[in-house]
Amino acid sequence: MTTTVPTHTPTPTPTPTTASAIPSAWTGMVPVDDTALAVTDTGGPGRPVVYLNGSYADTSHWRRVIADLGPGYRHITYDERARGKSRLSSDYSFEACVRDLDAVLRARGVDRPILVGWSYGAALAVNWAARNPDRTRAVVSVDGALPHEWLDDAARAQIRKLFRRLSPLFPVARRLGLAARMDARQHAEINIEANELCAPAVLEPVLDAVTAPVRYVLATGGNLGGDPELMERIRANLDPVRARNPHIRVSAKVPSNHSKILRNDFRAVADAVRELAATTGHEPA
Repeated sequence: MTTTVPTHTPTPTPTPTTASAIPSAWTGMVPVDDTALAVTDTGGPGRPVVYLNGSYADTSHWRRVIADLGPGYRHITYDERARGKSRLSSDYSFEACVRDLDAVLRARGVDRPILVGWSYGAALAVNWAARNPDRTRAVVSVDGALPHEWLDDAARAQIRKLFRRLSPLFPVARRLGLAARMDARQHAEINIEANELCAPAVLEPVLDAVTAPVRYVLATGGNLGGDPELMERIRANLDPVRARNPHIRVSAKVPSNHSKILRNDFRAVADAVRELAATTGHEPA
């Protein structure tokens, strides 16, 4: 496992294209199912990079990564259902999130993007890549999509209790882009489903099936709901997966914890994108 942040790779030069073929910048709502998603697309001729948020997060967490990468890329961000500026829904399941990604890519006319996902977004990225091998350029997984099996009935009860206790903080957390416009039960069920999707019997076949290049940027230590030793054991579970699938590598192991990785070690994430853009060619998407 790599223990240092990779060296800076220059931003790729976009392939020349006609003015009419260059996507324009756009911000608006994309309808899907019974809701609509708030989407921002910087446009331009650069490689499309689509950012997938943490389970309750909004797009604000990506601003440092996007600024570091700069205008040589086409940056596409969106808020999931009931997060950020997106609307409410009757369905907040993982499969609904898969449909949301499909809807955003279709609406913006994007094919073969680099998917960059943090936490829950990383699980979404690798699952979508495994299902759509011909439509995925590459994946950057930011301290997510890690196999683990610690979720039992007691852990489910503890998760539900935790979110009931945290619910008075939701209004403040929403303003910080860290909570959804959902009640405690809905927050808890999303967390439980996310953990179930990371069970080795579920996630490892997904990771084994991925054929696009995947780069992991791993955090260090614990986070809310996970002590440091547990989280480091979970990160180590990636080792046998990497041994089986040469498309999966660790790009960096950074000092920040799970919650602060996009704030303090955004450059490691941006460098992983640069590496993948440089090694997967420069033809327009």
